[in-house]
Amino acid sequence: MRSFALYRVLALLLLAGSAVAAQPGNTALDQYLESRLRETPIPGFVAMVVDGKGPRYTGAFGRQNVAANLPMQADTIFRIASMTKPVTSLAVMMLVEEGKVKLDDPIEKFLPEYANPRVIDTFYPLDHSFTTRPAIRSITVRHLLTHTSGLGYGFASLTLTQLQGEGANARPLPNPLPLLHDPGALWSYGESTRVLGRLVEKLSGQPLDAFMQQRIFQPLGMNDTSYAVPTTKLSRVVTVHRWLDGKLVETPNAAEVSSPAQGDGGLNSTAADYAKFIGLFLRQGRTVDGRQLVSNATIKDMGRNHTGNVRVRLQEAASPALSAVFPLGAGRDSYGLGFQVTGTPAVQDMRSPGSLSWAGIFNTEFWIDPEKGIGGILLMQYLPFYDRAAIETLQGFEQRVYQSLER
Repeated sequence: MRSFALYRVLALLLLAGSAVAAQPGNTALDQYLESRLRETPIPGFVAMVVDGKGPRYTGAFGRQNVAANLPMQADTIFRIASMTKPVTSLAVMMLVEEGKVKLDDPIEKFLPEYANPRVIDTFYPLDHSFTTRPAIRSITVRHLLTHTSGLGYGFASLTLTQLQGEGANARPLPNPLPLLHDPGALWSYGESTRVLGRLVEKLSGQPLDAFMQQRIFQPLGMNDTSYAVPTTKLSRVVTVHRWLDGKLVETPNAAEVSSPAQGDGGLNSTAADYAKFIGLFLRQGRTVDGRQLVSNATIKDMGRNHTGNVRVRLQEAASPALSAVFPLGAGRDSYGLGFQVTGTPAVQDMRSPGSLSWAGIFNTEFWIDPEKGIGGILLMQYLPFYDRAAIETLQGFEQRVYQSLER
């Protein structure tokens, strides 16, 4: 059983080194986040508030490795999972700027295997058989960037989970997967950005990780972001916890921490590194030293509504061990080019309409608020995604960030 007293001591010891750039409200953030360690089973987290100049607040609380009794540090490395998706989306938009691809190009123009997509028409749960029909239109790059392609994930779709089966009953599905709906018709979370990662490789002639390193990470100074954590940094990697039989169980880190270089997930990063990525959107596409990495027009385009009346909708908890129902903002928010876009009406003490956000399955979260000129990051490392304690912690953190701005 977790010792809340120990967490309190660790958090207090970390405050002097982790709360930086003093501002009104830092004490409130520290006290709130420390309280979450006492009141929840969350092992630890790193929180950050950033503006166009850099971090305004950093807090590290709890433990990075419970078994080894290692305290969380501001530079702890997290598996950011689907927070990879906005990075891949930026890579695509760099190629759009260069004229190598257009948003409304059909993806089959570059990846022929996605020609003539088919949509699941009927599904019979008793024997898991299904029929398909031709999609009414091709999948475009815009559909992939906005998660309206119809491609899904099994953990967010009961239909796909039942089609594929689980464990010993798992069976292969066609590749590419049949679509859950016609492209452009609905918002469904899935592997769209993985396809975009392959598009970047096709158009650039580089592996995806090499493109990201050269075009994004190196110019932004994101030196702790990679698909494979170097051996010299393994001691900084947080462990993963999972709910099992009513308690959070820790999984020790492997001798190597690495993932395939795919567009929809796999990156490892720190709060400070991801803050540099956020800063690019707060500085209208410029690096901190003034270099124009992408145009302001591209930054604005990524953050506007590209789905029209098609709204973000709740995704099913098809695999409860991996994810609860998500996301916040369903039914209200739209989607931009790689980001969920906060809709109206505004919610008091929360991010402004037009803010950009997304998350990772291990409960890593971020948002970018261009109107207020700030961003927020909250990194945890446990499953399931959208666990109630994680979301309540995120919302409480966000509320106190905006209350501090008002003061």
